[in-house]
Amino acid sequence: MEQEKKHIGPIGIFDSGYGGLSVFKEIKKELPKYDYIYLGDNARIPYGTRSFETVYEFTKQCVFKLFELGCNLVILACNTASAKALRSIQQNDLPPGKKVLGVIRPTTEIVKEFTKTNHVGILATTGTVKSESYKIEINKFYPEIEVFQHDCPFWVPLVENNEIDTDGAKYFVEKDIHKLLKQSLDIDTIVLACTHYPLLLPVIKQFVPDHINIISQGPLVAKSLKRYLDVHHDIEHKSSKNGTMQFYTTDDPLDFESKAEIFFGQKINAKHIKVT
Repeated sequence: MEQEKKHIGPIGIFDSGYGGLSVFKEIKKELPKYDYIYLGDNARIPYGTRSFETVYEFTKQCVFKLFELGCNLVILACNTASAKALRSIQQNDLPPGKKVLGVIRPTTEIVKEFTKTNHVGILATTGTVKSESYKIEINKFYPEIEVFQHDCPFWVPLVENNEIDTDGAKYFVEKDIHKLLKQSLDIDTIVLACTHYPLLLPVIKQFVPDHINIISQGPLVAKSLKRYLDVHHDIEHKSSKNGTMQFYTTDDPLDFESKAEIFFGQKINAKHIKVT
């Protein structure tokens, strides 16, 4: 019994920066009793424009840092890391008893519930679009669904610089949505496939017709994690439950704290950490 206690630890949540906090916020709401450690690799953002090899290496370093901190389960709350690194880590790198999950599958496996036309649009970073991960995963579950993608390189900087309510944000959001919807008149569902994008929802809704569903990942990932823990008792029993949260960043903690509130909805205390 004493030996088992030594292996109990928090759930790790990793993102290249701040966006994963929007997913963490929903996870915390759905599963408040668990302990969590959030790690943002802010010193090396953005991940979205980096190569597969670099994203894989950076993600692996951060995941193993969370393992070192006692986590048995790590959620990649980052679409780029989920697209470019998750499968390789799961197949090649996991120590016994450790698990890593991403944000793409919880979204793609239920997308059919939202579409009637089987035409689904994806808005994402350049890296996620180039990886074709959403297209591959959706068609794995639902071969009949046509997937249309568009990358939005300016959306992340707009959110991180808190320029959501600006004319610049409206300009880029309208332009990118127009480019996506031009690909098919039958798109009736849009997936916001970047954890930053839900913060732009008030602007996005101005330019998306009312009949189109807009899917944010946070609630879907949170519900999927709950189902996962309900089924995987080995991991559930190894997840500590004191309702605590710790936040780490590879960059300046004060800067992280000031921006984190935009995504997480409350003030946090962060510490600096080295992952290499």
